[in-house]
Amino acid sequence: MKFLLTLALVLAATVAYPQSDKPFIKLVEPTSEQNNVKASRQYIVGSTCKSCGLSINDQPVKVYPSGGFAFELNLKPGDTAFNIVAFFPPDRTSVKRVVYNYTVPPPPDTVKTLDIASIEMIPEGNLYVRPGDRIKFRVKALPGAKVLVNRNIPLYEMPNNKMPGIYQGEYQVKETDSFLVSKMPVTITDSAGRSFTKESKNWISMFGPLVPDIAVTKGRLAFLLFGLGEDRLGGAKIGYLDSMVLLKVTGKVGNKYKVQLSKYRTAYIEDNAVEFLPKGTYTPESLTGRWSVYGDDKFDYVQLGLSARLPYQSFQLTDPAKVVVDVFGATNNTNWITQLENTQEIKNVSYEQIEDEVFRITIELKHAQHWGHLIYYKGNTLVVKIRRQPQDLALNKLIIGVDAGHGGSNVGAGGPTGSSEKMLALAVSLKLQQALEKEGAKVIMSRSSEKFFDNRERILFYRDSLPDLLISIHLNSAADPIRVTGTSTFYRYPGFRNLSNFIYKRMLELGLEEHGNNSSFNFMLNSPIEYPNALVETLFISNPADEAKILDEKFQQQIADKVLQGIKDFLNSCKK
Repeated sequence: MKFLLTLALVLAATVAYPQSDKPFIKLVEPTSEQNNVKASRQYIVGSTCKSCGLSINDQPVKVYPSGGFAFELNLKPGDTAFNIVAFFPPDRTSVKRVVYNYTVPPPPDTVKTLDIASIEMIPEGNLYVRPGDRIKFRVKALPGAKVLVNRNIPLYEMPNNKMPGIYQGEYQVKETDSFLVSKMPVTITDSAGRSFTKESKNWISMFGPLVPDIAVTKGRLAFLLFGLGEDRLGGAKIGYLDSMVLLKVTGKVGNKYKVQLSKYRTAYIEDNAVEFLPKGTYTPESLTGRWSVYGDDKFDYVQLGLSARLPYQSFQLTDPAKVVVDVFGATNNTNWITQLENTQEIKNVSYEQIEDEVFRITIELKHAQHWGHLIYYKGNTLVVKIRRQPQDLALNKLIIGVDAGHGGSNVGAGGPTGSSEKMLALAVSLKLQQALEKEGAKVIMSRSSEKFFDNRERILFYRDSLPDLLISIHLNSAADPIRVTGTSTFYRYPGFRNLSNFIYKRMLELGLEEHGNNSSFNFMLNSPIEYPNALVETLFISNPADEAKILDEKFQQQIADKVLQGIKDFLNSCKK
């Protein structure tokens, strides 16, 4: 009864358009009547009554079954007014007016006076540096001048540049440098000998010899980053680490510490994920010790004895299936590996010292499909826990995680009628839950009602409950509400590709445009290595045609059924 009541509330909420034929106009873009813009391409997006006609400046506009519509504008400089008219025969109308003031951005121009227009420092952000670190500078200033950073670092004007006055240079920090915690002065001197100085926005400081440089990870979700690049999903992750893992810190950029993993390998970690140990703590390194490879009644294990908790990275190989773990700071001291016959998924284990301070463990699997693995420390012993392929791949023997994206204050994307991703993702997820349970599967959900659930909490929830599979349900969105449409799936690790791909192929049977089965996806719910997982972007809620489909309860059920069929296809492929 509780499930049916929740489902009824969600379904009611998904009907974001009114049922009457009284004309109205509700815009989601633009949100105000007067709009100052700097791009010629704009869109008018919104909804009206389902039976209404619509025109914009007397040009007919298609109204979709949901009442949603989208109209593209190609503006010319100046003020342009658009009259939006919704009408229902014979004489009922609603009118709304929007005005755009399109201003063409002026082209970039050179600096005309003794001035510095901009100072760019790479890496960007406040820096703690050490000898050997490289800092790049890019300055826009008066052309034909002499430019110095910190009074002794020359920058050179780029020849044959479209815009004169761009100065660049790179500096390698020396042992003799003694940068204080201060912003970097940039001085420009013109041909007449006149000078002007301006400071950088960010500061540089030496990571001094008395500063503690050994840190340990804290919490359950500390992760290493390959570099400093960012997008809306954050920096590219190397992987998560156990707590109390030792890290050698060599600098800091913004809120990220730079760590030295090995002689030739560095990474970054957010400052809130570590705490420092007292000065004098040993650099993280260890000889390898005792090995053991064995199984119990549920899992297979590889254990490697070390004298310290060292950082690590794991990845999956396919054809044949292998789990590879690189341990940073470890040096081979192994004379044999004890492998017991009670392993059911591990076929063989080998090792290799691939470079100084990088020790590689290779675990060959018996099945072609990866079912996940866990890495953690037991004392100073590194444990790689291998999940076995379930003996019975029938759905009524499996635990399936269903993650309804967004929720609560995390609304997600929105559609022309005012529909929300959080509500529609929940509606589809509840139908998928019901379809799976009808097959006998045990379903665990991050949320089954309209509430906020942080993504970090979701990862820990599924890590603790360890489902056999995890499916995350979302809706996509694009800046272009007219041309961009269709369905897509996402996965991160190659060993989990098949799950994502089988679902994608089934989703295409709904007649949706192809938007790809996307790999190496850096979303948090695709980051866990403990279980096969896939994220389904069912369609584009920003597109009025796609939105009209997902607002239909029958189509929601069709999506749930296709995801279910994709899961079955995946399980059947594992039986071969």
